[in-house]
Amino acid sequence: MQCIARGAAFALLMASASVSAAADYPQPLAEEPVPSVAELPADYPDSWVLVHDLHFNSLPDGRAAVVDVAAENHHVRGQIPVAQFGNILPSTTRGEIYVGETFLSRLTRGERTDVITIWDTKTLAPKGEIILPGAKRGLFVTLRNSLQLTNDEKWALVFNFTPGSSVTVVDLDGRKILSDIELPGCSLVYPTGPRGFTSLCADGTMTSITLDAAGKAGETVTSSAFNNIDDDPLFMTPAMVGKTAWFASFKGGIRGIDFSGTAARDLGAFQIPTQPGGEPESRPGGWQVISSDRAGRLYVLMNPKGGEGSHKDGGTEAWVIDPATRTVVRRIALKNHSVSIEATQQAAPLLVASRPDGSLDVYDAASGAFVRTIVDVAHDPMTMTASR
Repeated sequence: MQCIARGAAFALLMASASVSAAADYPQPLAEEPVPSVAELPADYPDSWVLVHDLHFNSLPDGRAAVVDVAAENHHVRGQIPVAQFGNILPSTTRGEIYVGETFLSRLTRGERTDVITIWDTKTLAPKGEIILPGAKRGLFVTLRNSLQLTNDEKWALVFNFTPGSSVTVVDLDGRKILSDIELPGCSLVYPTGPRGFTSLCADGTMTSITLDAAGKAGETVTSSAFNNIDDDPLFMTPAMVGKTAWFASFKGGIRGIDFSGTAARDLGAFQIPTQPGGEPESRPGGWQVISSDRAGRLYVLMNPKGGEGSHKDGGTEAWVIDPATRTVVRRIALKNHSVSIEATQQAAPLLVASRPDGSLDVYDAASGAFVRTIVDVAHDPMTMTASR
């Protein structure tokens, strides 16, 4: 009898709760159509950033998130997969995002297939793929300059590493391979002139290769040595200001390279000046350590406890540098240890710092004021690419 009484009391309680819920919410929610798919704008706003998640704990399952770092909420606008040590490269003119990626037929073993996957910027749906022959696409922690565009974005340049290095030239319109160019002792690609590329070499030089109308190697020019490989080498991902690339070095140097002509031209270097009261051991550190805004200011991720071997440790400050005057105009104290930085291309830019826990901290680049944290965007946010 006691069990029956308890059961009756529970039933009455539930009935009362149902009546209360009906009174509080007299109108049921409208049915949502399934599927419900939204489209993104064809041209992404200046506040959008592509965040590449290498996903160290599951490398075949990398991805890239499209993030509006200026939004108050709903920051992540979409996501595309980027498999197995992939690279991501948005086009500024073609309405497409290119992903260099590698698949194995048994996920972690089996036959290898390298491809460039073409994604639509509005729908984030795949539009096609281009098979890269030879199983030689470079597989390493992502660097933006392992996949680049040239010839008014008609051709893609894919860096290969077997460990012999080469570059594959890909026709994006015809979706076919145009050539494969050997680069002994040189690494990565930096678009140069109207139709060509430069690569940094292990002897401290750089080699520029002009491509002919068929995508074959034409004139080759090798510079004198300028990159101090043994004592103060350059980080290999630069900040671009127009056709000028600004590279940071391990010990705090800044070097400009002009890629506007058919052959790259060294513009010389200067040391990041230490302000009064600054730490003499402050050095660049992290993975993507330098970025630039629309006005040409440079942002360098700095580690105040830098030293030999600290170049991958990340940093706790971002130093804002005017390359024209070679001065530090601002030091932004970061709320959290960060591994990469990227400035948006807005008139009033934001500075985005990615953290080891996969969250993004956003700052007002002009004042250095902290704006917001966007949590859990990625597992391992190694690189970021501003939408323009």
